[in-house]
Amino acid sequence: MSETPPDTMQYRFDGPEDAPVLVIGPSLGTTWHMWDRQIPVLSEHWRIFRYDLPGHGGAPSHPAASVLDLADRLLATLDGLGVQRFGYAGCSIGAAVGAEIALRHPHRVASLALVASSPRFGSADEFRQRGVVVRTNGLEPIARTSPERWFTPGFAAAQPAIVEWAVQMVRTTDPGCYISFCEALATFDIRAQLSRISVPTLVLVGAEDKVTGPAEARTLVAGIPDARLALVPGASHLAPVEQPAAVTDLLLTHFSTFWQDTLTSIPVLPAPAGATAPYTPVLPVAEIAPAAVPPDGAPEGRGDRYESGMRIRREVLGDAHVDAATAGDDFTEDFQDLVTRYAWGEIWSRDGLDRRARSCVTLAAVVGSGHLESLGPHVRAALRNGLTPAEIKEVLLQSAVYCGIPAAGAAFAVARRVIQEETTPPA
Repeated sequence: MSETPPDTMQYRFDGPEDAPVLVIGPSLGTTWHMWDRQIPVLSEHWRIFRYDLPGHGGAPSHPAASVLDLADRLLATLDGLGVQRFGYAGCSIGAAVGAEIALRHPHRVASLALVASSPRFGSADEFRQRGVVVRTNGLEPIARTSPERWFTPGFAAAQPAIVEWAVQMVRTTDPGCYISFCEALATFDIRAQLSRISVPTLVLVGAEDKVTGPAEARTLVAGIPDARLALVPGASHLAPVEQPAAVTDLLLTHFSTFWQDTLTSIPVLPAPAGATAPYTPVLPVAEIAPAAVPPDGAPEGRGDRYESGMRIRREVLGDAHVDAATAGDDFTEDFQDLVTRYAWGEIWSRDGLDRRARSCVTLAAVVGSGHLESLGPHVRAALRNGLTPAEIKEVLLQSAVYCGIPAAGAAFAVARRVIQEETTPPA
């Protein structure tokens, strides 16, 4: 395997060279080995193409700005190999990559399986704060808490070797790439586009998944016209690892049945001959999701400057702060509209300075103006825009010289509190 160019993915093939290609994508913090238990059976029918995310599994560390960027890199890799049409199965961020390809290049995808997925992964604030924690503390806090997000308690207690393997996968991930993918997930939102996914889709979820659980899976099924839901008991977020036989059965049935775009239901198959599982296997249960839940829509009647300003405002300050600021009555509505269009739609959106630089300027200006009541949100924003606590300290020291010691002293107190809140790893 030669060195991977920045615009492509590290990959491997399994299975016969003349078989149809099935692409399989990993979850954030894992490698292609999370699918090892599915490969013996699936590779009897397809040529399996697995890839690692940049900075994962020894892949070169080329951060990506968005899920779409990852999808473009994957397609560039497949193009270089002459693979034009394929089935696709992905877990979590790997599923998001598959959804982007199905939306933008539906002619490339024969059939789709979204595992532990969602049209929007949690909240943008959650992922940006996770990036702040990694930037400040490294990946160790995330590695330590990954098993409780990925596995059910019973499985984690019964399989300490697999738990340690999972922790080591996260520890060996490149922090810069991990942070960039947190930002990619923070901006990923295809709720309003689900009806445009036109390929047969299996939405597979662990019944005990607390990260992207059955509710998120049902939203996908309700929005995608030709989608079915498979609920796997006894599994959490990494269902392919925790219940490998059940997941293999469902993928085998889906891709065998729907590769030709037929519309039969998903049966429950017996375990493949000779297959063994590291934990007690549970047969999958297939069900049809309830009626669609309409996605939240953007406000109507606003110009492009307002829309782009609101997007940037939320990305920088976070949903919670913006929701609180814009939850006023008619008396403040016009003022919030002005702030969104002017400060965020015109100034923060300009290309002359990046967001790190704009955060430095904003911190100094807030200290100098004495409006420390707004300093906390901008310290939080500076962390999420990529400044480290040490760099924020330097900005405040510089402000002390030009804005005055008392103002900077009060600013240090505010900044210390916010930094402690934002950078403390999860318990």
